Amino acid sequence: METLNALFSGFAVALSLQNLFLGFVGVTLGTAVGVLPGVGPALTVALLLPATAGFDPTGALIMFAGIYYGAMFGGSTTSILLNTPGESATIVTAMEGNMMAKRGRAGAALATSAIGSFVAGTIGTVLLTFVSPFAVDVALKFGPAEYFSVMVLAFVTVSAVLGASPARGLAALFLGLTIGLIGLDSQTGQARFTLGVPELLDGLDIVVVAVGLFAVGETLYVATYLNRGADIIEQMKGSIWMSKEDWKRSWKPWLRGTALGFPFGCIPAGGAEIPTFLSYATEKKLSKHADEFGKGAIEGVAGPEAANNASASGTLMPLLTLGLPTTATAAIILAAFQQYGLQPGPLLFDTQPELIWGLIASMYIGNVILLALNLPLVGVWVKLLAIPRPLLYAGILIFATMGAYGIRNSWFDLALLYGIGLLGFVMRRYDIPVAPVLVGLILGPLSEQQFRRALAISQGDLSIFVTQPISATVLAITVLVVIVPQAWRLVRRMQANAIGHHSPI
Repeated sequence: METLNALFSGFAVALSLQNLFLGFVGVTLGTAVGVLPGVGPALTVALLLPATAGFDPTGALIMFAGIYYGAMFGGSTTSILLNTPGESATIVTAMEGNMMAKRGRAGAALATSAIGSFVAGTIGTVLLTFVSPFAVDVALKFGPAEYFSVMVLAFVTVSAVLGASPARGLAALFLGLTIGLIGLDSQTGQARFTLGVPELLDGLDIVVVAVGLFAVGETLYVATYLNRGADIIEQMKGSIWMSKEDWKRSWKPWLRGTALGFPFGCIPAGGAEIPTFLSYATEKKLSKHADEFGKGAIEGVAGPEAANNASASGTLMPLLTLGLPTTATAAIILAAFQQYGLQPGPLLFDTQPELIWGLIASMYIGNVILLALNLPLVGVWVKLLAIPRPLLYAGILIFATMGAYGIRNSWFDLALLYGIGLLGFVMRRYDIPVAPVLVGLILGPLSEQQFRRALAISQGDLSIFVTQPISATVLAITVLVVIVPQAWRLVRRMQANAIGHHSPI
């Protein structure tokens, strides 16, 4: 009952004219950036951070959240009609959705994607509503040692597990941790890594780093390497509505995709890529129409799209209750909280209940708005694909430059923006993930603070991290997260070698 009362008070906040307008702007902008290839929610939120510095925190965060799950909605349009995923999480949708479009069933593919996203997003938000208070109760039992161990888990999973190369992921993480140390030490007041530059005494501005890595770096990379060849857009043919058979084949994949997506969104570095691929594999195994997979099976669109959107709701769970980002976009939203002097975590539910519950309530409203925007207006979104890419990239760079300069009206910030942007470009060129840099930059100082507090409590005894039950459990999970995938690959390699050794010549 207490949760429901808090949610109803959240609706009162979310339904105010200002917040309703900002939520509408967020989901509309999110859908647009989801449609545009190479322009994701992380880049868009990073661009808007400087522009929203003077906004009310609740309204700004409602808009950022709308951009996040709106992009999850919009990415399917590009995947289905252009066979170009607008977001990495919609790669699976492109596999089956584009084949459906080629067969003249683009309408059904877009419909099952939109309705599945609505169903999954709504269920995910319900789970977020009722599970968050329990997560907060658990988080309130955390001390400095437990928080430090959880951040170590986040560091390891973000950098070493999901990327193509653990070494590259860890290199990016340590780069982020290093630049997070720049500035004055919080306890001694000594300058660290400032190289005698006065502008660095306050540290690197998170907003400038985020805009540089995502807006400048990503844009330079996309403009350089992904701007070749003509795009072929599949034409909309037939009805946009789903047939009775389509509904029958879609509703179970929607529910199964939701069940996969939400938990993976909650875990550190869960993201949406793993549950979407798992959902696709599950539907292929369970479907009575397995022969259609690879040729345009509607289950291959319905399940992954549901998993995609459910994971977006799940991502907000660790962000709001523990202050831990599990995706690049969540890391930038965390930077937005810090821009307003707020630190997400269990105490924020007590100190800023209007903000937290207003944000959660806005997601219910946003899902309804998105369903109304996506199906009837699909023709409008398709026209966005006609925007010349050079104009698009030039516009992004102009907004990035204006935003970074507007923070402190400093030319140093501009030089820093493009220096970090070039670094981001090089990282993307050599397949070094950029998300760990931002996670290291944001969580690095916090983890250092918790580490020092834990040692102060234990009088310098490092065993506190393994003698506290919760901390020891989290560190054990961290070790397993690193070892198990490597051991599994080794076993598979040995099995493959054994089969090859015993096979007849």
